[in-house]
Amino acid sequence: MSRDEGRLVLVTGAARGIGRAVAEAFGRHGARVVVNHPPGEQDSAELTADLVSAAGGTPIVVEADIGDAEAVAALDAAVAAHGVVDVLVNNAGICPFADFFEITPELWDRTHEVNLRGAFLLTQAVTKRMVRAGRTGGRVIAVSSISAFTGGAHQAHYCPTKAGLSAFMKSIAIALAPHQITCNTVQPGIIATDINRADLATPGRRGAIEARVPLGIGRPEDVAAAVVLLADPGARYITGADLVVDGGLTINPGT
Repeated sequence: MSRDEGRLVLVTGAARGIGRAVAEAFGRHGARVVVNHPPGEQDSAELTADLVSAAGGTPIVVEADIGDAEAVAALDAAVAAHGVVDVLVNNAGICPFADFFEITPELWDRTHEVNLRGAFLLTQAVTKRMVRAGRTGGRVIAVSSISAFTGGAHQAHYCPTKAGLSAFMKSIAIALAPHQITCNTVQPGIIATDINRADLATPGRRGAIEARVPLGIGRPEDVAAAVVLLADPGARYITGADLVVDGGLTINPGT
């Protein structure tokens, strides 16, 4: 029997990319997987749900815009109807590339609302239910980015959200330790997703990117494997950590 058999796992932004791979990975372990998706991505979320089901898990599809506080509260309530969450994966995020001088206050706020504030609101609600239920061994995992400690000419609004997410997770790792709830981040490097599809399809661009990464461009499944690792009951003594999943990009002196 899988060690995730029957566990309730909530994955935000699970309609595509890394979130979909994470949901499917937990499905292979027999978990009940809440497939959260934003408005307008119902069809993609249903495809994720089919993959979870085919993998052996039980999907639960719930729509919610993580950047909207009321929607986050409604998501928490909807998930609570299925029990207490065992594993929360804060994956939802946006990366709208923009020239520094063209970043508006609205774009700045929206990026922070989805990437950081939404993770805070949902984590607070979910872990509060864990504590009230007397549940120990809970897991909170955030999909951050190596952008948490690097910069980007067109990511001046995005990078701070990832740095903030890592700092947030370290803080709650201490706060929730008395309840044996671990809190960690996974920091992907260059992963082939919808966000960088155009870049990777540009002649010459993909080769230039691959040359920077010792192990080559990553896949969503590579990140999902790291998330599942941190969610494992055997990872009880890992908390407040940033697990870099970048194929060696940040340690390569040639970059």
